Amino acid sequence: MAIMIKTLQEIEKMRRSGAVVREVLDTVRGAVRAGATTLDLEKAAEAKIKELGAVAAFKGYRGYPCVLCTSLNEEVVHGIPSKNRVLRDGDIVSIDCGVVVDGYYGDSAITVAVGEHVTPEVKRLLDVTKASLESAIAIVKPGATLGDIGAAVQEVVEADGFSVVRDFVGHGIGTHMHEDPQVPNYGRRGQGTKLRQGMVLAIEPMVNIGGPGVQVLKDGWTAVTEDGSLSAHFEHTVAVTQQGAMVLTQ
Repeated sequence: MAIMIKTLQEIEKMRRSGAVVREVLDTVRGAVRAGATTLDLEKAAEAKIKELGAVAAFKGYRGYPCVLCTSLNEEVVHGIPSKNRVLRDGDIVSIDCGVVVDGYYGDSAITVAVGEHVTPEVKRLLDVTKASLESAIAIVKPGATLGDIGAAVQEVVEADGFSVVRDFVGHGIGTHMHEDPQVPNYGRRGQGTKLRQGMVLAIEPMVNIGGPGVQVLKDGWTAVTEDGSLSAHFEHTVAVTQQGAMVLTQ
């Protein structure tokens, strides 16, 4: 698939799908508490998506069973909501959601601490992952490269002694959830595809406290850190405009 350049009208449609994703994530964030299950989060998301008249992007995608990915603690991405996964004080849970509105996709992720008792290191993991995403978004403008984006993430993360997951990357997005180009969270400045006005990217750093290695569990979806260390994930859908980045899932 070639890189799809979006018109201003298409970006406006994607802004609508992005706004729905943001509302869903805000709703789910409000449901995160000790004693809740990841299936409770799923039900909250499903109800909100329906209320907003959108279509869940993940459910049925390559056979995935749910509208959310809920990845707990050492789970990196693609954790499947379950009535057996109970949130406990001090946990972190990554919540990834995608929707379709009027044929266009929005995709975003947040990582949320459960309760008040997360350790300073875990709080730093969340802050650094979020900061790495913000650093990448600040780079986005016509003429910047995918290597610039990856390097921006990598520099922030590694300066704090954490590691960037390399097995999963961001992606182009539009009338399909995954379009070209792939958007790695590591790289060298000045290298890779140049950004052009009208490109829309899902930028999504996944950051581990320990090593970068991950493995996929027997369910065929849930990716966990190889060393059992905690992992965080933040994602925004971002359009490239003449003025720089337009965050569609803000």
